[in-house]
Amino acid sequence: MAISDPQLHWDTVLRVSPILYLDRLEPFQPIRVGVNVFDAPGPSPSFDRNIEFDTSRIGTVIEYAIYYDYDIQHIYDLEHVWVYLDHEGQVVSAEASFHGQYFLSLLPDRSNLTEQGQVKLFVQPGKHAMIPIADFFRLLPNVESCCQADAGVDGTLEPEMFSGQFKFGNDIDERSEKHLREFSFQPSFDYIPHTWASDAFVTWTELTKEIPVRMKALLAEL
Repeated sequence: MAISDPQLHWDTVLRVSPILYLDRLEPFQPIRVGVNVFDAPGPSPSFDRNIEFDTSRIGTVIEYAIYYDYDIQHIYDLEHVWVYLDHEGQVVSAEASFHGQYFLSLLPDRSNLTEQGQVKLFVQPGKHAMIPIADFFRLLPNVESCCQADAGVDGTLEPEMFSGQFKFGNDIDERSEKHLREFSFQPSFDYIPHTWASDAFVTWTELTKEIPVRMKALLAEL
């Protein structure tokens, strides 16, 4: 098995959990983080990729699937951080999701890594893609318009792994867009560290059970 029981690694999971810096005016906070722990290469259950690594150098890869109820352009959002640990439990690499792809996220000089091994990442306003250099977001042509004129344009997302579990009704995308427009904002590009709630971290298995329940309740209120 590539994935081991996260509970067996829980102290490490919490110790090296990423520190996210959110825009000061960010309207949406992370709700929950579903954790998988890889002790051998294998497919991610929550992101379309294989987790590949040299087992002679890397002992563990921790996958953090960060769930938000909202992205400024659609209801339902799942982002990811992967932290690579050597056999002594030290962080040697990290990656973070960026609009369906991912970037290496530990800077070459390791300046965005705390002493205890937490990777510091900036979160794109409204959209929640992550990168270790905040100014990179300024290179995105729609970094402001997606939070304003284009708020809500994608309605509600229902990924294949949750197919048929919560997106019901012919007008759900229209109602979702109208609701998200209420959160339109001008990013400040001033970032503050997010404080994780005491119950933020759960196993990915637990999160897969919670997401459809949350989404059905949220969409029923629109």
